Amino acid sequence: MLSVSDLSAEQIEEIKSWVAEGGQMADVQRRLNEDFGFKVTYMDTRFLSLDLALEFHVEEAAEPEKSPESDLNADLNADLSSPPPAAAPSPLSPDATLASPPAAQVSATLDQVARPGAMVSGTVAFSDGMKGRWMIDEQGRPSVDPDQAGYQPTEADLMSFQNELRALLDGQL
Repeated sequence: MLSVSDLSAEQIEEIKSWVAEGGQMADVQRRLNEDFGFKVTYMDTRFLSLDLALEFHVEEAAEPEKSPESDLNADLNADLSSPPPAAAPSPLSPDATLASPPAAQVSATLDQVARPGAMVSGTVAFSDGMKGRWMIDEQGRPSVDPDQAGYQPTEADLMSFQNELRALLDGQL
């Protein structure tokens, strides 16, 4: 596992410049191997990015412009017989619920007997159908070994996986 203490000040500055140039997590992982000879997992790269407080730039997809013709077609095709949508509950009403963003559909299981070298282990299925094995080693370091070499889960999947692990391991460790 790669940590910040394994890097020189020059290497840290170079990694920060990669991100400043628009590099993403996968680019950092690849360049750590190509430029510095560090073969790291995606999870190691993620931890390193947290330690270095790297801020990856994500471009927002531009919303396509609507033409007046498409608005007219939408109006013509609207079902006039349907009732108007119900009003949303007031934020102060007792019926109001806090809206939360939809969570990625990630499921994780816990092995009854941990794999050798692990305190706990199990399997994970990510929202795109990819599967893998996860473990937390005896030093408390997490790792994920995807079934497909080179697979990298999305940030949303990683966050959902982290929440699943918390729920699974509550009281286990």
